[in-house]
Amino acid sequence: MLGKGVVLGRSVSIGRDVKIWNYVVIGDETVIGDGTVVGSFCDIGKRVVIGRNCVIQAHVTISNECRIGNNVFIGPNTSILNDKFPFSRHLTPAVVEDNVIIGGCVTVLPAVKICEGSVVAAGAVVTKDVPPKTVVKGIPARPVMTRSEYEEKRRSFLKERLHV
Repeated sequence: MLGKGVVLGRSVSIGRDVKIWNYVVIGDETVIGDGTVVGSFCDIGKRVVIGRNCVIQAHVTISNECRIGNNVFIGPNTSILNDKFPFSRHLTPAVVEDNVIIGGCVTVLPAVKICEGSVVAAGAVVTKDVPPKTVVKGIPARPVMTRSEYEEKRRSFLKERLHV
């Protein structure tokens, strides 16, 4: 499904069951895997690879040549960047591995790798690599717990809220 006002560059590859909402721009030679959802007003650069079953919410920017793994959630108003200042001809794109959760209003700086299973809290600025299955938050983003600790807190919170 393509929403209204979607602009596709040359040689874009879109997998099965992909939903791209309104006013999204996708650059040349970008690949979007099966089952992915891209929210409205996103800007996805050239030669970006986005894996299967991702959810990219509204107003997300993914710069040229960045890589997004499978089963990744990216919250709204997030930027995943590829070039440092001063500008150079050599891009250093960020990489987001499989099963990562990125909250809203996050900035991921160039050359950063967010490793498999990690969580980035809303509003964080990720300035260096995030180890696997680590939860980070803050400016700059710093580790605060493991993914398993996060999941346990989440379960407890939901149990308390839902009175289960």
